[in-house]
Amino acid sequence: MTRAQLARARRIVVKVGTSLLAPPAGGVHARRFAELAGDIAALMKQDRRVVLVSSGAVGLGVRRLGLRTRPVAIPEKQAAAAVGQIDLCRRFERAFARHGVPVGQILLTHGGLAERELFLNARHTLHELLEQRIVPLINENDSVATEELRFGDNDRLAALVTNLCGAELLVLLTDIDGLHDRAPSEPGAQRIAAVERVTSRTLALAGGSRSGVGTGGMLTKLEAARMAARFGVPTLIADGRRRRVLRRLLDAEDLGTLVWPARLRLSSRKHWIAFSLKPRGALHLDQGAARAVRQGGRSLLPIGIVAVEGQFGVGDPVRCLDPRGREVARGLTSYTSKDLEIVKGQRSPRISELLGYSNGDEVIHRDDLVML
Repeated sequence: MTRAQLARARRIVVKVGTSLLAPPAGGVHARRFAELAGDIAALMKQDRRVVLVSSGAVGLGVRRLGLRTRPVAIPEKQAAAAVGQIDLCRRFERAFARHGVPVGQILLTHGGLAERELFLNARHTLHELLEQRIVPLINENDSVATEELRFGDNDRLAALVTNLCGAELLVLLTDIDGLHDRAPSEPGAQRIAAVERVTSRTLALAGGSRSGVGTGGMLTKLEAARMAARFGVPTLIADGRRRRVLRRLLDAEDLGTLVWPARLRLSSRKHWIAFSLKPRGALHLDQGAARAVRQGGRSLLPIGIVAVEGQFGVGDPVRCLDPRGREVARGLTSYTSKDLEIVKGQRSPRISELLGYSNGDEVIHRDDLVML
């Protein structure tokens, strides 16, 4: 993967962070709305399609409500989001209108993407907006989301949207010029221009959110990049304060950090299983089953299960853990947690005998199983 190859991307997801639009020192960066709209409008003239995932609703709401800090309690966050979302959309609508580009708002919750039918409906809406040369403005629905429904940050949401709209590139704009080999504030810190694969060592270089007004940080951006990589999509993490940053990135200028796509791309459905669904429980596997799943890509059979964690039903997503507690796979189970307590450690032919019915020999069929 080279930066020159990025110029081929025709469908792009761009995520902009709260600190770029509503900085922690107060006020609003009105100029940045205009610059971002100008950049995206220029890309659209090159026959590209752009989806904009924007943080900032809560941050703008905090300022509109006169609060000193970002709320902690969920009802206060929801109130700030309800107020700020109107402000956010109005500012983007005005900025894009100067270029004759319409925008359409889509608010998402995790539950809205967890159901396959709703996921596909959202996909169709996005495709239609893009076909009509409308910029979809996407945000998490913070005004109604609870901790159980939250994506956790808009970096993760942007990575999920790459699957939702079939994007070829993810751009995460922040207030740091990419990943560094140490804290950027330390003397001698060097920007890492490219990351071939996000590993535990790569994640260790990242920290949390610095701003106090956003929920993300370099760690969440790397995790989002890893999610996008599994769908075969490269990610650019770059400083959104730079002038014409999107156009410069697409012109292959050496800015920020490029995270390469994975060599083996997940299908859209398997990406949905791995990242759009929230696990309802976990299955603890013996060493043989963990190895068969992880290395052989085989279905999970009841004989390899040593313990069942949580309560879940047929078709629910569950985590598959090796003997050291590491997640090796995730998939949709063919049996309830109650029934798996009965058949765990048993050979498949005994399922009918023990339960009085059978949904097949596999607890998780390999078509419903994703290696992580």
